[in-house]
Amino acid sequence: MKRNVSLNEISDGKLYELNDLVKAGCNDCNGCSTCCQGMGNSIILDPLDIHRLLINLNITFEELLVDKIELNVVDGMIIPNLKMMGLSEKCLFLSSEGRCGIHAFRPGMCRLFPLGRYYENHDFKYFLQVHECEKANKTKIKVRKWIDTPDIKNNECFVIDWHYFLEDLQNVVKSTQDDNLIKDINMNILKNFYMKPYDTNIDFYLQFNERLSEAKEFITI
Repeated sequence: MKRNVSLNEISDGKLYELNDLVKAGCNDCNGCSTCCQGMGNSIILDPLDIHRLLINLNITFEELLVDKIELNVVDGMIIPNLKMMGLSEKCLFLSSEGRCGIHAFRPGMCRLFPLGRYYENHDFKYFLQVHECEKANKTKIKVRKWIDTPDIKNNECFVIDWHYFLEDLQNVVKSTQDDNLIKDINMNILKNFYMKPYDTNIDFYLQFNERLSEAKEFITI
């Protein structure tokens, strides 16, 4: 999800890489779950997020849609997001003790928070969102450790490819009046990247790259 704001308005003005120290450490969010509430439909899920949920919850995409995720239009594209519940828009995976029930396989946006990504020149760097996390007395921690993502370099390549692929498709959607084309693009994305299971015996990123190549052939960008 793009934010049309100045980086200086929302950050400390710095850009970070994986081995940089950033003031985001918060004692494992002990006693706080503010960022798991009131988030609306903003916790957008990429194909890896959905893959992790399906595997670890041992359910299908259709079962996820029953009460755990929902589909919304994001910059012209139909993309799944975590579903919140109640007036407080509480994450349904949040326990009564205020702890994350899917922490080991939580979505990428949850791993990232309160960091964000600044995309430029088909790459990105991290930045610290200084107004988002209410936890006081945060400590410095390496970006790599904070994000806590296995195979982080391949993950970063995946994030870049997915971001710019969606951006290209969003430009196609914005430039056309062909409703059938828009529908075909969205259905292709949902079916091939989200609904179609990934083989757990084969590296996820290899499978994703194959599907990405096929999608680019299917859709003229």
